[in-house]
Amino acid sequence: MAQTIIMTHPLIKHKIGIIRRKETGNRDFRALVSEIASLMCYEATKDLPLEKVAIETPIGKTEVEELSGKKLAIVPILRAGLGMVDGMLNMIPAAKVGHVGLYRDESTHEPIEYYFKIPEDISQREVFVVDPMLATGGSAVDAITMLKKRGANKIIFMCIIAAPEGVAKLRSMHPDVDIYIGALDEKLNDDKYIVPGLGDAGDRIFGTK
Repeated sequence: MAQTIIMTHPLIKHKIGIIRRKETGNRDFRALVSEIASLMCYEATKDLPLEKVAIETPIGKTEVEELSGKKLAIVPILRAGLGMVDGMLNMIPAAKVGHVGLYRDESTHEPIEYYFKIPEDISQREVFVVDPMLATGGSAVDAITMLKKRGANKIIFMCIIAAPEGVAKLRSMHPDVDIYIGALDEKLNDDKYIVPGLGDAGDRIFGTK
């Protein structure tokens, strides 16, 4: 069974508190989502393997630890997931970026695919699937299913806000996927929005309605 990890770092909690506020504008919201993604990436990569490498400093020779040839990929679920990509790349700039496009049918609340493009060597990479919100879990489950069909075999899911219903669905459908959550909220309302949540993350990142 994979891990479900809820962030406890004070900076993450503080920044999530600010993006929850309805008066937080698009520019600040966008910047804070990126900053939260960086902090969460730091936590989610803590177990990456290291290897000893011989180098030469300006003073002399020594041995240092570097990532052990680990290939990484970031796959945002469009469109809100794009808001987390730059923050992730700040921490792991060599990662490749794929994209999964899904939108929610407003009547059935089920995700519908409209775009899919990932690195060809996805089976050789540790994949970070990112989306600010984990509500019903439908988009996350479908995105990860699509990635597995294309050969991805080591996947981590990261979100800033999650509902218990979404976590339960993702955990039941993909028990091998580690889940990193910024904050676990109370529930979904009748419209399948997270309560208390922060509204529509995509609209708040891009300034749309």
